[in-house]
Amino acid sequence: MGTASLPTPPPLSNLATSKDTAAARDWLKRFRGCLIPRAAVNIAFSRSSGPGGQNVNKVNTKATIRCALDSIWIPIWARDGLEESPYFVKSTRSILLTSTLHRSQAQNVDDCLWKLHTLICSAASRPFQTEPSKEQRERVRGLERMANTERRLQKDKRSQTKQLRAKTRLDWD
Repeated sequence: MGTASLPTPPPLSNLATSKDTAAARDWLKRFRGCLIPRAAVNIAFSRSSGPGGQNVNKVNTKATIRCALDSIWIPIWARDGLEESPYFVKSTRSILLTSTLHRSQAQNVDDCLWKLHTLICSAASRPFQTEPSKEQRERVRGLERMANTERRLQKDKRSQTKQLRAKTRLDWD
């Protein structure tokens, strides 16, 4: 089972139009419904660290996965967000994730794949521009008007205070 089970994202570098955004949302909806297969990433195992007695010293349960950022199943518009991730390795242009949560290799690999899936979903949905509802726009306009009115009142009050401090000139012509 290779990457054939993963949906291929549309070849969009940015989401400029609503049509592009709709295609990206459709891909994301399909991607959320599937799992990343193990064949889509490079998997390595090593000894875990921390408490656990002899089991930690003898068994390679720590799972490390590496996924190339240029994989065809990772959308182009999400790559900028993935490059800003703390899991991005610049020298190899890949995402590197590890897991030592469980005591078995299989569970740690599944945990890594789940982390990768979550990371890609988050990066892919970040550029979506959501239009505010009519109620939200009206509320923001009202808040802006209130803030402007309050600002004007404060300004007038400050101006009046300064005018009262000014020395009055008496003309003794």
